[in-house]
Amino acid sequence: MKVAVLGGGFAGLTASYYLTKKKHKVTLFEKDPVLGGLAGGFKKKGWDWSLEKAVHHLFPNDHDILNFAKELGFTDIVFSSPKTQSLYKDGNNYRRIPVDTPQDFLKFPLLSLPVKLRAAFVLSFLKASPFLSLYEKQTAEEFLKRSMGKKAWEVLWEELFRKKFGKYAGNILASFIWARIKKRTKKLGYIEGGFQRFIEHIEQRILEEAVTVKKSHHIRSVRKAFKRFELTVLDISKNQEREVAFDAVISTLPTPILLKVAKGVFPDEYEKKLGAIEYQHAVSLVVEMKKPFLEDAYWVNVCIPENPIMGLFEHTNFVSSERYGGSHLLYVGNYVDGKDARLRMTHDELVKFYVPHLKKINSKFEARRSKFTSFKGAFAQPIFDKEFLKNKPDFETPVKNFYIANLDMTYPYDRGTNYAVALGKKVVEHLS
Repeated sequence: MKVAVLGGGFAGLTASYYLTKKKHKVTLFEKDPVLGGLAGGFKKKGWDWSLEKAVHHLFPNDHDILNFAKELGFTDIVFSSPKTQSLYKDGNNYRRIPVDTPQDFLKFPLLSLPVKLRAAFVLSFLKASPFLSLYEKQTAEEFLKRSMGKKAWEVLWEELFRKKFGKYAGNILASFIWARIKKRTKKLGYIEGGFQRFIEHIEQRILEEAVTVKKSHHIRSVRKAFKRFELTVLDISKNQEREVAFDAVISTLPTPILLKVAKGVFPDEYEKKLGAIEYQHAVSLVVEMKKPFLEDAYWVNVCIPENPIMGLFEHTNFVSSERYGGSHLLYVGNYVDGKDARLRMTHDELVKFYVPHLKKINSKFEARRSKFTSFKGAFAQPIFDKEFLKNKPDFETPVKNFYIANLDMTYPYDRGTNYAVALGKKVVEHLS
């Protein structure tokens, strides 16, 4: 069959590769000039390695992407154990507390020993537990309050959920926290050269397999025409539109974008169902500095209500600053809802917004000597509540030969490249 793959992130790249193994004729469309989505990298003068638009790393149990890399002959992935901390307010001062190991947890100063022991038991249970239906019958807040106690919820979890899910924090299912604890490991992996290097390796392989790769091509619309699909595609580099026909479509686009470009293709009830999914959006600020911001920690959860930053990730405490011309690189990460002012801020406005909060955390931070790069990712985190279970997409749609493999389908796990690879491989198995 002649198959169109919409979206050139890891799901689209993986689907394209495995489609060629089934002898399909494949065209991959990506609106950006480079492949990879938010995992795609950028490189500045003096850098040897690229850097992703938002925080990316691998876990040792990310078997789908690790096996895919092995199949493609890509082995340049290294693992280490960077430090993780949580940031709390102690009087008028900010205090970073290690949370890496069970020993760190037992020393955690903001909870009594009985509360810590109770919480540790629950964490061990979640780590060992298979997925249980009870996780979908209650919210994470209800589960954690009942199992760990109210105090543990307030100190350990409440602010993390609020920063990630905003006004939806109290609705998130316990299945999310199960998946989060189940998946998390101290050891983290990174691709030598940056994720962009692996993306380019995949691109080269699919080109060798005769996939047609159309970068800077924006899908304007998809229409059903008898047994085929008519795509209106804008070649951004030439500002030219053309129509092309395919026997099948695999969409890896975010669900709301798919509904916009394929309006009228699906039955009304199906459109209504997918349209009911709620999302948070990502805002990522990359800070390039002469000196480290966090000294030795890689990952810091900001558990302070009045500080709007969700997390700080000092990339060069995970990967050597030598790879970036000696610069120290810090991600400032947030999820926000669709009404948040940050989504409409210019780059300069974002920098002005975040600098005072960064100075609160590190008074020696030299904003004037730093460089900033900002990115925004729409529909970055679906809201995993009870309504989501009713509405989430599956590989097969009501329209024959139209398939979906997008990151809403990683539930109950957090979005990530590992699950994108898994989805891209599995959707190919559904093609008739």
